[in-house]
Amino acid sequence: MYTKKTFTFFQMASWTRFETLLFTIIIVAWVSTYYFLDLVWLKIPWTPLALIGTAVAFVIGFQNNAAYGRIWEARKIWGGIVNTSRTFGMFTQDMINNEHTEIPLSKKELDREIKILTYRHIAWMTALRHSMRVLKPWETAAKHKTNKEWDLNPPEFKSTLEKDIEPYISAIDFKYIMSKSNKQTALLYLQSHHLQSLKEKGLVWEFSFLELENVLKELLTLQGKSERIKNFPYPRHFATLNHFFMWIFVLLLPLALIPQFAEIGGSFADSNPLISNLFIWFTIPFYIIVSWVFHTMERIGRTGENPFEGTANDVPISTISRGIEIDLRQNLGESEEEIPKQFTVKLNTQF
Repeated sequence: MYTKKTFTFFQMASWTRFETLLFTIIIVAWVSTYYFLDLVWLKIPWTPLALIGTAVAFVIGFQNNAAYGRIWEARKIWGGIVNTSRTFGMFTQDMINNEHTEIPLSKKELDREIKILTYRHIAWMTALRHSMRVLKPWETAAKHKTNKEWDLNPPEFKSTLEKDIEPYISAIDFKYIMSKSNKQTALLYLQSHHLQSLKEKGLVWEFSFLELENVLKELLTLQGKSERIKNFPYPRHFATLNHFFMWIFVLLLPLALIPQFAEIGGSFADSNPLISNLFIWFTIPFYIIVSWVFHTMERIGRTGENPFEGTANDVPISTISRGIEIDLRQNLGESEEEIPKQFTVKLNTQF
């Protein structure tokens, strides 16, 4: 039985198998050419290649740190959305009441107002996560063959925004929202207008209104931060040059590695001529390992640059949104049959 770590290793190996095959073809071609054509002059010294390898390692490390920073910032933003959403749900239930109204509403009518605000907030989260999943021209990781073959797609790729938000808002609100380019912002505007009307009716005390407006302000701030990460990519000159530098190193590596193994083999030609003659072929596994490490590190950085793209390594905003929805609707007193289930985990991946 595979352990989880072992399974992850095989997943990684499968994820990079096309590149590994390419590395194998490259080094077998180089070794065969060197061995059968006796091209002993075809080599470069280690010093310039070591300098290139060091530079590549630095830029890949910088890229990975920057990509991780973007992922971690995105996770903190959506962690803030979780906390602020729970605060909003609590405030609406406690601050909307008949304490300062001239014409008291029934409990059923109060619950209706609370439900409208809560459901509109769920619609806001739905619109925001759909907005974050719209692919940008620089988001290409999901198009890679190994990402497509596992069919690891977020729920937003399998549904539409219109279908997902329609159950949570009125027909008038739906028509208004769909006429706007930034639908999540429009939903927060509606929330603010609704709270203003409740204040005018006395259903929300003035200081409570200010508290609720501050929550909406925080949601707008978190939305803006999330949109900033989505709409501003990791600088393309860094990302593109890193990729080219990595391939320059990988393609030049055989010119230094093959002569080194040939020299090592020649050092014991007198004592063991057979192994000495074939020792050059040991270049193949070592080249594949070194190239695989450099390429995989670079690819991990590229995959992590866009934390909302919809790949297996992204921030699971769909799962986070659905988790908040479940919490809010449970606290409204809805039954388990009414509340949607959490999105399915596939191949240990949440979206």
